[in-house]
Amino acid sequence: MIEVRLGELAATDAAALLRPVAADWTAVTPAMRRLELAAGTELEEQCRRLGELPVGSAAITGAGELAAEYMVHVVVHSQEEPVSRAKIRLGLLNGLRRLTEWSIESVAMAPLGTGAGNLDAETSAEIMIPLLLERRTSPYPARVVLVVDSEYERQAFEKALRRHLPAGIP
Repeated sequence: MIEVRLGELAATDAAALLRPVAADWTAVTPAMRRLELAAGTELEEQCRRLGELPVGSAAITGAGELAAEYMVHVVVHSQEEPVSRAKIRLGLLNGLRRLTEWSIESVAMAPLGTGAGNLDAETSAEIMIPLLLERRTSPYPARVVLVVDSEYERQAFEKALRRHLPAGIP
């Protein structure tokens, strides 16, 4: 099941949260900075211990002080490598692999690759939705909640979901 919801990722009920980060672990949007602050210093320390990661990779850690048990971090850009469609797709695929490897049944995720100077919500949705739909037969994750930060993003992701969802499939 895939759902689009307007809200705060930190407040979403899921076993794991999937968030975009820069290769040096800095937040890529104001919403992701709010998530970091809510998670506390434990999450920051876990990430720092992992060191810089390549663009398109995904790592899993505990979720710090959040209700979710896990946090999946998808690296969307670095100082040398800007956001790209290919790396967003690769990052999401790697994030979904981490969820499957850990048998995590539910995930709430933010749009990947968006933010000032990056992809718009429609482009992010056109990358993410088809990949999520391809993977919906996998038992992990069985439930995906796309948590967006604005009405504009909500409309973009819901439109992409309607466009790519096969007729008759809920």
